[in-house]
Amino acid sequence: MKKNIVGVIGGHKCTTEVEQLAQELGKKLAKVADVLITGGLSGIMEAACEGFKAGNGFLTIGVLPGYKKSDANKSIDIALPTGLGLARNVLVVKGADVVVALPGESGTLSEIAYCLQFGIPVISFNSWDIPGVIKANSIEEAIERVREKL
Repeated sequence: MKKNIVGVIGGHKCTTEVEQLAQELGKKLAKVADVLITGGLSGIMEAACEGFKAGNGFLTIGVLPGYKKSDANKSIDIALPTGLGLARNVLVVKGADVVVALPGESGTLSEIAYCLQFGIPVISFNSWDIPGVIKANSIEEAIERVREKL
C-alpha cells in the first residue's frame, strides 16, 4: 500500500511563534499523512517533525545537506546525509506527494520553485506568494488543501 508523504519546508531559523505554528501543523499532518519529509535540520524542519511525532505520525525523514547522520534533529527517524548542500532541496521536494511551505528565505524559495518545476502541489502558509502556489490562510486550510492533493 502506498504511503502518503508530505513535505514541510521553511527556514532553519524562525521566531517562537512560527516554530509553534510548525509544531501544530506537524501534529495535524500526522492525521492525514503517513510520512513527513523535511530537510532534517533545525527551525521549522525540527518543529514540524516534533509536532508530527506528537501527533503519532508514522515516520519522519530528514534529507540532510551534509555528510553526517548526527546532524539530523532529534525527531528524525531516517536521516539521509547527502553531501549535496542546498542541492538536497531537490530530493526533499521529489520525495513528497505534496509540500507545505512555511516562512523561509532563499532555500525555501528554491524548494517552492522545484515543486512548481516538477508539478508537485505546494501550499504556502505564511510563506512566499507566487503564481501556481496554493495559498492557505490557516493551519486548518493548509491541512484541507493537503487532503485534497493526496
